[in-house]
Amino acid sequence: MSIAEKNPSLMLFAQFASVAQALGHTHRLLLLQLLAQGERPVVALASASGVGLTNVSQHLQRLSRAGLVLSRRQGRQVFYRLSDDIVLTLVETLRKVAERRLAELRAVFQDYFLNLDNLTPVSRRELLRRLRTREVAVVDVRPPEEFSAGHLPGAINLPLEELQRSMSDVPRDREIVAYCRGPYCVMSYEAVHLLRQRGFKALRLEDGYPEWKAAGLPIEGGQGNKRGKLLSLRNGYRKKRIAG
Repeated sequence: MSIAEKNPSLMLFAQFASVAQALGHTHRLLLLQLLAQGERPVVALASASGVGLTNVSQHLQRLSRAGLVLSRRQGRQVFYRLSDDIVLTLVETLRKVAERRLAELRAVFQDYFLNLDNLTPVSRRELLRRLRTREVAVVDVRPPEEFSAGHLPGAINLPLEELQRSMSDVPRDREIVAYCRGPYCVMSYEAVHLLRQRGFKALRLEDGYPEWKAAGLPIEGGQGNKRGKLLSLRNGYRKKRIAG
């Protein structure tokens, strides 16, 4: 009789370890962040991550064996998604432990992220309140396909390059709150930095779309009329109220 058979707890810990091992790779954590934005085919994940298609497929299979992602086939394409919102909670817990224990992580955060934005971000609760009172304009700086899969109510999709071209359309009479994939998504830091350089009052959301969704807060889908939203905000009107 093996040691594991004599001690059922070891059998359980072995399964826990298999999940931890699946998380133990930079590219697999990146893929989980991308999948937290919504379901995607393997080819799109390879493009968004900058990782080769073969390697992405192998990483996804490892995540699948650990029960962290699910897949479906549509024609010749295989689509992946997170198996459950608790996967996002798992990754977030890993991040929080690293923030508290790893000096190297704190150094990177100080040297890069805080140089772009050292102001306290807006909490989800506070942003929801400001949305209801029409006090802010919300800018989603993720790629269009992620925005279409789901976004915050009333948000305008302006990836960084487009944001630079559309500065004249961004309303100056209200605060801008930018968000992207999560708390360490560089795009939101860069967007806020750019907006402040141009004289806007801008802040980041404390985390990103996946955390907002996981908290059960209201979301929308589809691309929407971007130009119409910009014109409406610029003219000081927000006809659409945010449901509670």
